[in-house]
Amino acid sequence: MNLTLSGMAEEVLRTADGREKTALSHKYAAMWREARAGGTPIPLGTANPPMQPARPEKPELLNPRDVPKRKPGSPEGRKAILHAIAHIELNAVDLHWDIVARFTDIDMPLGFYDDWVKSADEESKHFNLVCDRLEAMGSFYGDLPAHAGMWRAAEDTAQDIMGRLAVVPMVLEARGLDVTPGMIRIFQNARDPETVAALEVIYAEEVGHVAYGAKWFNFLCGRQGIDPKDEFHALIRRYFPGGTKPPFNEEKRAEAGLPPDFYWPLADELPPAWS
Repeated sequence: MNLTLSGMAEEVLRTADGREKTALSHKYAAMWREARAGGTPIPLGTANPPMQPARPEKPELLNPRDVPKRKPGSPEGRKAILHAIAHIELNAVDLHWDIVARFTDIDMPLGFYDDWVKSADEESKHFNLVCDRLEAMGSFYGDLPAHAGMWRAAEDTAQDIMGRLAVVPMVLEARGLDVTPGMIRIFQNARDPETVAALEVIYAEEVGHVAYGAKWFNFLCGRQGIDPKDEFHALIRRYFPGGTKPPFNEEKRAEAGLPPDFYWPLADELPPAWS
């Protein structure tokens, strides 16, 4: 069997069960790292990634407005928060493998693939950390309905690598930097140190994922001789109107290479249109 990185990525995308998907993700990330360290990188190859990744039968996917509201003060509410995070992390695994598989026609340094394989590997860890906490609470991923709109950003940017970088790491994952501290406080108040520890791991590593997005977005803008800020604004207005909303975690966004003049001019500019 002649393994290629894009073929490995496609196999992850076509694996439905969350635990199986993340186990395969960990396996292939380790193989990529080992080959890179040995100076014999696995060929990129080409793949035919599905427009939508394989998913388990549960959770039921609902329109965002139909997902029941969470009340964080109760144990059931905290389970619902963790279920929503698990859903986000599983989508993130696929989003990062999808960017590896989908854009091999674009000449990119191997460091581009290093970064997204590492991100996919970390998102796989995040999914399992949250699933472990759910199971410790007597629940599991698939026990509750979830947001059906998570993959739309990938579909909308399937032909546009710069749009993908702008929307996924630089908007969606940056939003995670804004909201995670509040979720950590909820579980601190609930005296749940195990969940706090899991969320702190996620919070620290997501900064890197946003940073990879900003780095490669700026790289492509530099290659084309275009202004990154103006291009970011144009792409978000096109693909994700209403996608940047305060409050912003300006410290962590800056740490990830996202300056305020990227996102503040878009704040409250347009009504929310993505769901």
